Amino acid sequence: MTVELKPETERLVQEEIRLGRFHSVDEIIVQGIYALREKSNAEQDIARSRPRKKLYELLTRPAFAGSELNLERQKEIFDSNNRRQAQAPV
Repeated sequence: MTVELKPETERLVQEEIRLGRFHSVDEIIVQGIYALREKSNAEQDIARSRPRKKLYELLTRPAFAGSELNLERQKEIFDSNNRRQAQAPV
């Protein structure tokens, strides 16, 4: 198989071989493929480990469930502000 590399890529490959990190272009390609597969597998593992919710559960839950919003407290503040505005001189 013939592969054409951009000059910058070829320079990087030659540098890796010169520094002794790899012994051949083939070794660099093989290690790159293994690294990509490992990364892909890790990403898939992370995606699988996330809890998935069923559409039914998402659609039937209250909109603010678990958001720690205290809507009763918000209503009290709103009512209090309205009373103060109503009592304020115009």
